[in-house]
Amino acid sequence: QVQLVESGGGLVQAGGSLRLSCAASRTSFSIGVMGWYRQAPGKQRELVATITRGGSTNYADSVKGRFTVSRDNAKNTVYLQMNRLKPEDTAVYTCNVWEINGLGFASDYWGQGTQVTVSS
Repeated sequence: QVQLVESGGGLVQAGGSLRLSCAASRTSFSIGVMGWYRQAPGKQRELVATITRGGSTNYADSVKGRFTVSRDNAKNTVYLQMNRLKPEDTAVYTCNVWEINGLGFASDYWGQGTQVTVSS
């Protein structure tokens, strides 16, 4: 089973930066798409960014140009660099990782979430 360890959340002033990390306890060959979601108070969970094993990325319109998702396949780790943070970025950010087993079946796993709070 894949286990995820997230880190990097915290409190930051508007305009500041944070970097989130999520490490998956699975060999790199079995990890597919990795990404980040967030859920703000009173709002639905939304996609922030995803990245394929080959490095293709996808971003929510609200974070394009400010956030960068990357991964290190050797470390089974996905990162989210968040720059020029805004108060509306305040949310619980959760890592999402897809595992592909030896039979070709895919399953996804979620981290526990890390709080990001941006003050004005």
